[in-house]
Amino acid sequence: MSYRLGIDIGGTFTDFALVDEETGVVAVHKQLTTPYDPSVAVLEGIRSLLKNRQVSIDQVNAVVHGTTLVTNAVIERKGSITGMLTTAGFRDNLNIARERRYDLFDLRLVFPSPLIPRWLRLELNERVRYDGEIMQRLDMEEVKKAVQKLVADHRIESLAVCLLHSYINPVHERQIQALLSAQFPGLYVSTSSEVFPFMREYERFTTTAANAYVQPIVDRYLKHIEMGLQQEGFEGQLYIMTSSGGTVTPATARRFPVRMLESGPAAGVLMSASLGRTLDLPNLLSFDMGGTTAKGALIRDGVPRKKYEMEVARVHEFKQGSGFPIQTPVVDMIEIGAGGGSIAEVDERGLIRVGPRSSGADPGPACYGKGGKHATLTDADMVLGYLDPTFFLGGEMTLDRVASEHVIQQNIGKPLGLDLTAAAWGIHEIINEDVARAFRIHASERGVDYRNCSMIAFGGSGPIHALRVARKLKIPRIISPPGAGVFSAFGLLVSPLSFDVLRSYRMAIENLTPLRFKENFDPLIEKAAELLQQAGIQKNEIQITRRLDMRYQGQGFEIEVLLPETTEIEHLIGQIPALFAQTYEKVFSLSLISEPMEIVNWKVEATGPVPKMDAKFGSEKGISPGKALKGKRLAYFPEKKAYLDCPVYDRYFLQPSAVLEGPALIEEKESTCVIGIGDNGKIDAQYNLVINIETEER
Repeated sequence: MSYRLGIDIGGTFTDFALVDEETGVVAVHKQLTTPYDPSVAVLEGIRSLLKNRQVSIDQVNAVVHGTTLVTNAVIERKGSITGMLTTAGFRDNLNIARERRYDLFDLRLVFPSPLIPRWLRLELNERVRYDGEIMQRLDMEEVKKAVQKLVADHRIESLAVCLLHSYINPVHERQIQALLSAQFPGLYVSTSSEVFPFMREYERFTTTAANAYVQPIVDRYLKHIEMGLQQEGFEGQLYIMTSSGGTVTPATARRFPVRMLESGPAAGVLMSASLGRTLDLPNLLSFDMGGTTAKGALIRDGVPRKKYEMEVARVHEFKQGSGFPIQTPVVDMIEIGAGGGSIAEVDERGLIRVGPRSSGADPGPACYGKGGKHATLTDADMVLGYLDPTFFLGGEMTLDRVASEHVIQQNIGKPLGLDLTAAAWGIHEIINEDVARAFRIHASERGVDYRNCSMIAFGGSGPIHALRVARKLKIPRIISPPGAGVFSAFGLLVSPLSFDVLRSYRMAIENLTPLRFKENFDPLIEKAAELLQQAGIQKNEIQITRRLDMRYQGQGFEIEVLLPETTEIEHLIGQIPALFAQTYEKVFSLSLISEPMEIVNWKVEATGPVPKMDAKFGSEKGISPGKALKGKRLAYFPEKKAYLDCPVYDRYFLQPSAVLEGPALIEEKESTCVIGIGDNGKIDAQYNLVINIETEER
């Protein structure tokens, strides 16, 4: 027997999913994250899961790992001391940024501080023109002295090399990298021409700075994981999830750690898209709510939206431009600080505020009994009756309801003159509204109507809040998959090896010839495919997807055009103007076909075979015939302004075609689903809980 193991590290819990590649049976596990060293929870969880399932680690062929390590390091500024070398005159690029105000009327705007402070950025007297011609050659002695100064005076561990126009001619950056490899072998070096050869300097600089900033800690973390797995007897292959929904080898992850910024969340979106295709639901909202954050992603025609820019370290959560941009392939999603561990407090206006601060895994919510003093969302859900204190994690962890009541009453109820129920419901409903508002903005910016979508709800807290959020968005149907609490770990198991590369090179469309088409695309294809072949993928198994970023000449921004698969390059070149016009019209409702067009960026995605996972949900007890109704529990429903004696069902005994009328609670080890008054649910053939929502006129 052979197995694949998916591991997703979250802010509060680390999730595990083990699939038997022969039978398709999946076993799951959930363990508190260890913030001081996330690898501790990973290795402890592996031992526990394999022991419970009586599986030897030498039967595990692959471990696929997603982590928030990179995101947390950037947001919390816990990366390494990093220096920068740049072209003379461009030292202040990271501070000047885009020279754009994200709020026209705020006179006290605050921007995030650059990851590399000004005193750690040094200039070099070299210059490459916009067309790649060398105007001033690089002085290698100057480079050596600059790096010696950064290492000796500031003890830098890592270095970002960001030279002007290196995307078009990387010769100077390559010379620097070769010199440093020989004379400073212990120094981590990230060159912008390798990390992301993008035309715009600020975006290229910030991306390279972020890559260099986290490279040492990612390298150490991966070494720790690899050593731990080796000591356990693991002889298979370790893969790392990237932000784009693909996986890479540890060697590639070490070179490009910035591509792991949205590592774990992307897996959940990928699994949502896979489930949507199985259920013939092409248009979806993927809703993931765990212990620290809530994530939403749109899936159209069965495919998650992908983009090549994300923004991190925002000063204002919902204000685009208040963070700094990272140019890397990423699944397009909205993420806010709303999860089970989100801390509730009374703000300066005398109103309840929940998040973005989180109690995390240590000490966690008050009900965890680990010394938490703050009221959290999990505490509120406990008081409202949505969680069973004796069945948290299937009974492996007992919650303290009295502690939840105390912190909510002391921190929220008394200051606002509210009774316990009103305070707990206020916390619960504020999170629902915060999530709905964020998702509403995300959809409106992309021209999506949620009334034509279904929602896939997962994460430890997602199914509890899904119906309330869906009502606010007028979504008519929710799917809560089995094992919803560890759904992102499932996504790791269906993620193929893939790698995206981009190169900026402007060209008028009338100048595009078959030769120039191949000159620009062939090196990118070779680079992307080489990384997959190094991971053991055969050349004939690699699928290549080509895209172009195009615009009308004179425009400041471009749109992405997907090129069809064809070997007839001349025919394809003839199609490009029409493809651009069609794409432009979809975005802006019109196209200017007679205007001259130009190509800005050339993109290639290389993808390996998608792992097969004909998964049958499994656990220590498995889904089996039996009495599904566990009993009843008092749970609060605002429509009645009262606690109702609500039926509680055991998810593991619910068989296909079972019908559930709301109000009802459906429990499994890792999550609980709340069905509202007047709503109805049904278990489908794949054991998904499909809930139709009773809403007002849509």
